[in-house]
Amino acid sequence: MVYGPLKRTYKQYECIVRWCSEYLLFAAQVIEGYEKACKKALEILPDLVCCSAKNLRDVEEVASLLHTSVMSKQYGNEQFLAKLIAQACVSILPDSGHFNVDNIRVCKIVGAGISASSVLHGMVFKKETEGDVTSVKDAKIAVYSCPFDSMITETKGTVLIKNAEELMNFSKGEENLMDLQVKAIADSGANVIVTGGKVADMALHYANKYNLMLVRLNSKWDLRRLCKTVSATALPRLTPPTPEEMGYCDSVYLSEVGDTQVVVFKHEKEDGAISTILIRGSTDNLMDDIERAVDDGVNTFKVLTRDKRLVPGGGATEIELAKRITSYGETCPGLDQYAIKKFAEAFEAIPRALAENSGVKANEVISKLYAVHQEGNKNVGFDIEAEAAAVKDMLEAGVLDTYLGKSWGIKLATNAAVTVLRVDQIIMAKTAGGPKAPKQQGHWDKDDWKDEPEK
Repeated sequence: MVYGPLKRTYKQYECIVRWCSEYLLFAAQVIEGYEKACKKALEILPDLVCCSAKNLRDVEEVASLLHTSVMSKQYGNEQFLAKLIAQACVSILPDSGHFNVDNIRVCKIVGAGISASSVLHGMVFKKETEGDVTSVKDAKIAVYSCPFDSMITETKGTVLIKNAEELMNFSKGEENLMDLQVKAIADSGANVIVTGGKVADMALHYANKYNLMLVRLNSKWDLRRLCKTVSATALPRLTPPTPEEMGYCDSVYLSEVGDTQVVVFKHEKEDGAISTILIRGSTDNLMDDIERAVDDGVNTFKVLTRDKRLVPGGGATEIELAKRITSYGETCPGLDQYAIKKFAEAFEAIPRALAENSGVKANEVISKLYAVHQEGNKNVGFDIEAEAAAVKDMLEAGVLDTYLGKSWGIKLATNAAVTVLRVDQIIMAKTAGGPKAPKQQGHWDKDDWKDEPEK
């Protein structure tokens, strides 16, 4: 099977062709063997299920199921991070069970350590408030996708001012109009304004006058997520919002995390629409790694909401598949049996990679795994914590993979290999026609083009 990035496709294709020529096989026979082996693997896989998730609303159980995926990127911190991810995912899991990974937001702030990371039911923005009001309880939020400024006419006009009195009256009329707009918003009951554009100085003055908290978000994506969090509707013009268009939140406040100012939209209840995982770390690179681990954990939870079945990890599932598919290949009378056996051999790549990354002899690990699985211990996999080549029961150790992830991995890897084998032409990129550019007459490092190139 084909694993790895597409840039290795040609090299893998060359290996397959050499192997075909060695066994005097045609590509069609290899394709047939791979498809038979894939079908057999998907038939065997349900027999390898060792347990299932019982309650996806239990934080402790969900955290234990996320250990494996988080451990692959943050070994040593998997228990702490898995619990954070479980809290965030469980808090927003709807009754319908349709989980959306976009509802888990990550906010990275430099400082402190990983243990200072936390989960907040709501949203956190690395922004400062625009006005004087920095904290509001029982917030009623008006969201605007337009700038918080006076409206500009669609057509240009010219105003002829003859004296100072006319100038004062003109500016006063603009101020009165702005005052009426902000007062109407305040009278509607809103006490927090979120805008997606610039904030004019005059509008800011009247917002402070009517004791309105003002937050500016430049990202439309953040604005859309905030609307989903507080159940608000983004208005395109500065009009007073109706009660149905306003959003509601338990508290909105400006806080300081480390040396970074953040605005927090917080829900006291744990059944909000969006949760934020606040990641702390000493460097940006460290926090990027933690974010990738969080992303893996959140996607694992999404897979579990679709299919709760689990299979043993640590290479146990792959070795058992390799053993059974090899036995199946020996029962096939045609030439495609060689392709089926090679398909089974490809599963050894997973435990081999685990052994090599642990600094253990891969062949010794694989031989031990085969020996244990021949005895009927299908849950035994590679023990990465042992100093030498050792194996242990993955179910007891809690190293589990999702059934759906294994199933789709086998399907997609087989499709990739079969697609490469079906290609019967290689299209080469060549330079386009037309006149060629004149060659440079002289050395590129000379000051004068008349100088002769060095010989």
